[in-house]
Amino acid sequence: MSRTSPETRCHPGGDSTSAPSICVLGIGNLLWADEGFGVRCVEALQQRHEFAPQVSLVDGGTQGLYLIQHVQSADCLLIFDAIDYGLEPGTLKLVRDDDVPRFMGAKKMSLHQTGFQEVLSLAQLTGQYPAQVLLIGCQPQELDDYGGSLRPVVKAAMDEALALGVAEIARWGGQPVPRRQPLQGRETVTMDELALAAYETLRPAPEAACREGDERFFPKAA
Repeated sequence: MSRTSPETRCHPGGDSTSAPSICVLGIGNLLWADEGFGVRCVEALQQRHEFAPQVSLVDGGTQGLYLIQHVQSADCLLIFDAIDYGLEPGTLKLVRDDDVPRFMGAKKMSLHQTGFQEVLSLAQLTGQYPAQVLLIGCQPQELDDYGGSLRPVVKAAMDEALALGVAEIARWGGQPVPRRQPLQGRETVTMDELALAAYETLRPAPEAACREGDERFFPKAA
């Protein structure tokens, strides 16, 4: 159950002291190809836009229960994640409000989703579930590529996902505008070394770095 009705929170207008708290959360693992979709969306959102003070952008990574404080303190929660919908790779699907924890519980793709589904359920149990929740999920193409980046079809889906997210933030009163000042130093939600361009450019060649596992531990053929 939401702690307040959507009509009283997450509504545009009003001064900054009464404005709803908006959390934009990207979850997933950057190190496993399309699993990084959610984090890359939040990274790009911060690079391209500025928001009202009550909007927070969070690289949730695979933190699981450590994200509970962000969920409980938010009136509006926007989630970006790679979700196995059983659809064509790159397909976006939106899930809202109380359906989000139920959906993530039924469609677990990896350990990070198991942990985050528990976060949402705990927020509901404590009566501190956001008034409005939107999950923007993207069907992945490839996960089993350690150190790999987003596949082209998933990367191409980011622009639509970001447009949907910005529209929702605006509807909630988050006042998104194109970024006027470039980000400085450690202002970014992801570490500079893990930013998309650096991550893709500096990836070692296959012969220099293990991509799928250590052959010393593969089972020997009979």
